[in-house]
Amino acid sequence: MSNSSIQLAATTSRRSFLQAGALALGGMGLGDLLRFREQARAASKHASPDTSVILIWLQGGPSHMETYDLKPDAPADYRGEMLPISTNVPGMDICELLPLHAKVADKFTLIRSISHGFANHAAGAGRFLSGQKPKRLLDPLAQYPLIGPIVARVRQDRNVGLPNYIGNQPRVYGGGSAYLGESCLPFVVGGDPNLDSFKVPNLSLAPQLAGRLDDRLQLLESFDNCRRDIERTDSMDSLDKFNRKAVDLLTSDRALKAFDLSLEDEKTRQRYGRHKWGQRALLARRLVEAGASFVTMQMQNPVIPGAIGNWDIHAVNGHLFVDARARLPAFDRAVSALIEDIYQRGLDKKVMLIVSGEFGRSPRINPQKGTGSKVMQPGRDHWPGAMSVLVSGGGMRMGQVIGSTTDKGAYAKDRKLDPNDLLSTVYRHLGIDQNIPFADLSGRPTTILPYGTPIRELV
Repeated sequence: MSNSSIQLAATTSRRSFLQAGALALGGMGLGDLLRFREQARAASKHASPDTSVILIWLQGGPSHMETYDLKPDAPADYRGEMLPISTNVPGMDICELLPLHAKVADKFTLIRSISHGFANHAAGAGRFLSGQKPKRLLDPLAQYPLIGPIVARVRQDRNVGLPNYIGNQPRVYGGGSAYLGESCLPFVVGGDPNLDSFKVPNLSLAPQLAGRLDDRLQLLESFDNCRRDIERTDSMDSLDKFNRKAVDLLTSDRALKAFDLSLEDEKTRQRYGRHKWGQRALLARRLVEAGASFVTMQMQNPVIPGAIGNWDIHAVNGHLFVDARARLPAFDRAVSALIEDIYQRGLDKKVMLIVSGEFGRSPRINPQKGTGSKVMQPGRDHWPGAMSVLVSGGGMRMGQVIGSTTDKGAYAKDRKLDPNDLLSTVYRHLGIDQNIPFADLSGRPTTILPYGTPIRELV
């Protein structure tokens, strides 16, 4: 057999089953990925509770002034056009375009007082999600591993029948695994889960495995056929433990079911929203429910008329308020359904949800001529001095607002927090010691977090 990897594809069946696509791990076979993780075993001897994290990442930086921290009493060139509405938590007001959020506010907490000092996308994401200060501010690849790769590394021996770290892109902009290596990047599930043509990336096997299997194991009929092919060949006896684990992962019932959105009833799928963001949120719930430790779903490029690609709503990119009215209803439905579902399914102690981008937006509106529209229109620029973060679940205290910003939304005022405090809270939930050291590229031991304390109002 001449192929260097085995590609498994599932045809559309009575349940519109999964299909295989392209591997997004730099061409690495899964056997290689598992082998590299085995070599890093020394750092993974710490017990891991049955807990998970979903990170809904809003690439570009959402405006806190149009979502979770409105300032209706500020001057017009600060407050903008959106009005606040009450939620089911007294004293917690949010944007009028988030009415479904308002109904489940008792199941989430808003943090309004996190800030940092990095105002470009790459550095802002790296700073927020690694807890380390980047040295090369414009580098699209992280100089320090983000939280997802850290979890993948520490939990590398945790075998639940599907990848521990899953994302819809190989990395966030400005992120990555840095000195932990590519073995700690996520298993990537790209595309639009709402489409009938949705494909799940292939778990490519190591080249040596391809030469040892008697048949080209393709899921032309079902994963069951693949399992039977493997069971009736004695080639498995010649595989090393890494390839055995790869095949086990490849053909597990848990993986098969977790990625199959057709197993959800249509009412649930509609509740999340029959669009890319809604189905990504639903897929994230299915993956953590099946045992994945860390799932990152980026909500960008919504393909909604009036909305720009990501959350980077400078005036040159788009009209601030037209964009908000276009994108926020889809965002509202997806996130509120995810929160509600986590609680209804009894996952609220197991699963911690984080919804955030790399920073907020400038408190003062900055009108400029739009690149596409050619007319003057309102926008907001990058702003790390204030941002809002939503957290839910994790067995934490919900239905509260932590911290506040100044009267124009410019800076954290009360209960000033650092991104590291949020990360420390997440690591606590996952049972990961934030003081574990890893050797960087120079061989110097670098702890997961240089500082940070779990947020007391949550824990």
